[in-house]
Amino acid sequence: MRVWDGIGEVPDLDGSVVTIGMFAGLHRGHQEVIRETISQARDLGVPSVAVTFTPHPMAVHRPEVPMVPLTTPAQRVAALAAAGVDAVLLLEYTLEFAANSPEQFVSSYLVDVLRARAVVLGEDSRFGAGNEGDAQRMVELGEQYGFATTIVRDLCDGESGRRWSSTWIREALAEGDVATAGRILGRPHSVRGEVVHGAKRGRELGYPTANLETDEIGVIPLDGVYAGWLIDGAERYPAAISVGTNPHFEGVHRTVEAHVLGRWDLDLYGRVVTVEFKEYLRPMMTFDGLDGLLAQMAEDVNRAADLLGVERPATPPEVSGQVG
Repeated sequence: MRVWDGIGEVPDLDGSVVTIGMFAGLHRGHQEVIRETISQARDLGVPSVAVTFTPHPMAVHRPEVPMVPLTTPAQRVAALAAAGVDAVLLLEYTLEFAANSPEQFVSSYLVDVLRARAVVLGEDSRFGAGNEGDAQRMVELGEQYGFATTIVRDLCDGESGRRWSSTWIREALAEGDVATAGRILGRPHSVRGEVVHGAKRGRELGYPTANLETDEIGVIPLDGVYAGWLIDGAERYPAAISVGTNPHFEGVHRTVEAHVLGRWDLDLYGRVVTVEFKEYLRPMMTFDGLDGLLAQMAEDVNRAADLLGVERPATPPEVSGQVG
C-alpha cells in the first residue's frame, strides 16, 4: 500500500475511487465503506484511496478538550493497509484547511489531485467548512464534477440494534467492556507502544510483565485486569493484562502491563509491541497481604488462560533475575 503524506506526494493518476474519513478505530461500519470502495476500484481498474486527516479535527477546533484518539496515525494507516486499500492520503488538518468549503475541498483534492471517478461515503459523513458538506451534497458535487457517489447506509449491531460508531467504542472502553468494543471493531481493541522498564514487582512476584510506555498508544480501557494477547512481530502470546496505578503498592502512574502466560524468559525491553484486550476479568484491588495478592494473580492467570482457550500455565518458578 502507498502512503502519501500530503498532496505533493500524489503521483499523476488516471483515476481513483475515493473514500474520506477519520476511520477512528476502523470499526465494522468503516470496514463496509472500505470494502465498497475497493470493489468499485477493482471494477473500474483504478486505485482505491482512503483520505484521512491528522491531527484529529477536535484537537484543532477545541484544543482545550482532552481527547485521546482511538488509534495513532500509524495504527490507522496499518489498519487501512490490512483492509486492502491501495493508497492512503494523509492530509494535515489545520484551521486553514478547515476553512475550505465543501466544493473547494472536492474540487481541489478529490477532482484535481485524485481524479476521482467515484466517491464512497458513510451515511453520516461530513466535510468542508463547518461540516456543511454531507452525503447529499457529495451526490450533487459528483453530478457537477462527473464522478459517481455511493452512500453506504448506517450498519447496526445485531445484538443491540445500535449503530456501530467510534463513540460507542469509547463508551465501552470507558466501562471496561472490551468484549463489546471488540464486537464493534470486528477485532480486539488494542494499544501499541514500546516496552519500558517498570518497578519490576511482577518479576519479583513470579509474574514478569511487559510494561508499555503509555504516551500516545491509543485509548486505554478502564482500570482493571483483562485477558488478551501480546503481539511481538510474528509472535502472538496469551496474556493477563493489568491497567491502572497498582493501588496495592500505592502507585500513582497509570500503566499497561502484560504478563505472557507461563513465560519467564522473554526479553522485550525496547520492543514495540501490541496488546489486545479480549475480556475484562476484574477491577483493580488492594489486599491485606502478599499471600492474598499472589492467590488473586494465580486466579487471574488461570481465568485468562481459560478465556483465551490455552493451557493453564505451571506455577511460576522462584527464580531471581527473571525478565519483567
